[in-house]
Amino acid sequence: MFQSIRRTTVLLASQAVVAAFTPTIASAEFVLSTATTSNIQSAFSSGTLTCSGLTQLYLNRIEAYDKQGPAINSIIATNPNALSIAAELDAAYAQSGPVGPLHCVPVVLKDNFDTVDMPTTGGALALEGFFTGSDAFQVQKLREAGALILAKSNLSEFAFGFTSDSSLGGLTLNPYDTTRNSGGSSGGTGAAIAANFGVIGFGTDTGGSIRVPSSFNSLVGLRPTIGLTSRSGIIPLALTQDVGGPMARTVADVAAALSVVAGFDPKDPVTEGSIGKVPEDYTEFLDKDGLKGAKIGVDRALFGSPTNPESAKTTAVIDAAIAELEALGAEVVDITIPNLAEILSFPSFSTFEFKRDLNAYLAERPVPPSGVRDLEDIIESGLFLESQRNAYITRNNVTPPEENAQYQQFLAERPVITQASLLQALTGLDAIVYPSVASPPNVIGQGLASGSANRLSPFSGFPALSVPAGFTEDGLPVGLEFLGRAYDEGTLLKLAYAFEQGTQFRRDPLTTPPLPGETVRAIPEPSTVGAIALAGMGLIGSRRKRQQG
Repeated sequence: MFQSIRRTTVLLASQAVVAAFTPTIASAEFVLSTATTSNIQSAFSSGTLTCSGLTQLYLNRIEAYDKQGPAINSIIATNPNALSIAAELDAAYAQSGPVGPLHCVPVVLKDNFDTVDMPTTGGALALEGFFTGSDAFQVQKLREAGALILAKSNLSEFAFGFTSDSSLGGLTLNPYDTTRNSGGSSGGTGAAIAANFGVIGFGTDTGGSIRVPSSFNSLVGLRPTIGLTSRSGIIPLALTQDVGGPMARTVADVAAALSVVAGFDPKDPVTEGSIGKVPEDYTEFLDKDGLKGAKIGVDRALFGSPTNPESAKTTAVIDAAIAELEALGAEVVDITIPNLAEILSFPSFSTFEFKRDLNAYLAERPVPPSGVRDLEDIIESGLFLESQRNAYITRNNVTPPEENAQYQQFLAERPVITQASLLQALTGLDAIVYPSVASPPNVIGQGLASGSANRLSPFSGFPALSVPAGFTEDGLPVGLEFLGRAYDEGTLLKLAYAFEQGTQFRRDPLTTPPLPGETVRAIPEPSTVGAIALAGMGLIGSRRKRQQG
């Protein structure tokens, strides 16, 4: 990543007099439990924190809580190079300042994003030890922005379903209640970020797989407009609906992550639609008063059944959240989405597209250690979650999409009806809101009354964002989902940020409390000897030039 000779020199110097190269404020303090992209950068700037120190704190949390203690079981693999990458980032910072806007921000990736330095498995034993040889486009952009890819997270195997269970990773538990579901298919990312195993997470969403675990883990999760973020280098489920996006504990961190990964990728032609529609920085939309004067629609048909006790718990929280929207200055109006029943009767395209898209993905990459080259090989290998067998066989036997008349009919009708109906409903509105999931996290092994509102975004391609809406009386997280027009993520972030700042509903899970040493106080002011030594190496001088510039 950086010149090795320079790195070695800087590292030796920083180990000897690391306190000397950055002036500090005597009262500076960094608390890991409230870590955000912004205050991490402030801690680096003040000299309170190093990338190596931050990375070790997060590795400590994963070690303490993921496979022992509450045993959340959210992580499939940690990056074996994490500490050496952190040392390189420290050296780069000492020489010329932050590498980018996400300098050393620890990121947890759902294990269907290609990574050059860790296997990419989709949670399946069939892909155990599978090095793809490259980074996904979004991962590449994260590294360029200085982010540290800390770990790969568990998922519903090959991104099927709303429970994160896989043959390689096992079952992920919800850190708010380890008897309950963490959601899926990005539930490993959701649980990991809720437990503070990283600052920003990335998931994929085909039918709700970012927003469901965000709701269940009291996170902010964004499903971007299809075409805003690239899918190249992500194991596909159904490319007509697939999209990858950020998950975090704050709206600001989601906005910061989106600013880095959004935009055109020649390897994903659908992203051509984003050209000219991506702002330079999504954090510019963050406004504490963003709900004042906003007009928001609510269609009660998107709520859970009032006769279902679990749905009733969620509805009570969402009703209170809607009252908060109004208290914060929004006008909330009842609406009726045209053709809603017809829209929600359409199937997800994963049944039709999975075989085609997965086989194409595998054909473009090295042969995995297991030797599998397509879905049929995976089925024959037996290296998968047994409960998924019938789903895999069904998808392997499906008529190819280009020859499937039913699929072609759905493909022609679904987006047209859905987009037109939602645009009509959005007339005069900034967004539509509804429960991200129609019920709280379910007890593992029991049914989930998820509802189908989360299908509106993938069926239309429009963006949707889940934000913490509070907790049920029995302490379970609930998410409020905002849906808007294509490429209007800025508006959703503005509304959600104002709601977040005005309510502060999120709280950390009790099962993964702070560990000793997670509050880091300012490094003492540099000694004269240390300052002279670093000035002689050119480090103090370059730092001063940066400050003056």
